[in-house]
Parts: sequence; C-alpha cells; structure tokens
Amino acid sequence: MGEFWPVPDALAYLTGSWQVRRSVRDHASDARGEFTGTTVFSPLEGGGLLHEESGSFVWQGVARPAERTLRFLAGDAPGTADVRFADGRPFHDLDLSTGHHLADHPCAADLYRGEFTVLDEDRWRTVWRVGGPAKDLVLTTDYTRALCP
Repeated sequence: MGEFWPVPDALAYLTGSWQVRRSVRDHASDARGEFTGTTVFSPLEGGGLLHEESGSFVWQGVARPAERTLRFLAGDAPGTADVRFADGRPFHDLDLSTGHHLADHPCAADLYRGEFTVLDEDRWRTVWRVGGPAKDLVLTTDYTRALCP
C-alpha cells in the first residue's frame, strides 16, 4: 500500500464526527451489502472515547437501520488505544503511530483480522477479513471527517 499518515495521538485524531461508508462482501455466496452513516467519537466519562455509529445497512436489496457502540480507551502510548465492546469486553488493540496497524480478534471459531490505515488528517480506512468454518467476509470501511457547518 502507499504512504501512511502517522498519528501521534490516536484519541485526539479520532475525536469528532466521521462520515462512514462500509462495503461488505461475502465471498462464500458472493452477496454484497453496504452501510452508510456517521460515527461520532465523543469524550467518555473517566477517559477515552465513546464510538457511536449509526446509519443504514443494505443487504441483498433490503435496507435496515444499523448501529454499534464501542469504547476507545487510552493505550500505553499516545498513538495507541485499547478498543472494547460497549459492555467492556476486549475487542482489539490499535496503534496508529505509524499510520498503519494490524489487529486480530478471535471470536468462537472465527478470526477477524483488521487492517487500519490512516490516509491523511481527515481520512482513514479499516479492512476486516473474517474467516472461519461458516464465514468468508471482507468489510471495508472508509471514514471521512465531517466538516463543521
């Protein structure tokens, strides 16, 4: 891949609102879907950021509302974060200090492998490859910083 945008402070970089576009491809069935919406990273009581995503997910022609909540806690160094599910369970580590990071999340018999790429000060991307006995998915998400009115 091309050049990466190093991030000295992950939580400061992520803070704010982002426009989100996610493509989902199931390689087993060749089904495709797309999520469009917004992710807001806001201060979390006690430190860190609350990640709240909401929008519409279209799968096989059917649109449904979709949302998720995560917690991004300060990592051991400023460019890092500890990402957790809304209930506090660990999800994955995140190190944006070089602008590029790989993370794994085992989930039952499946493995989620995430690739995080910071493109510039206002754009970043995640690509999750999900493999397991019943899953063969690729989820590609592009984040673009929302401009204030």
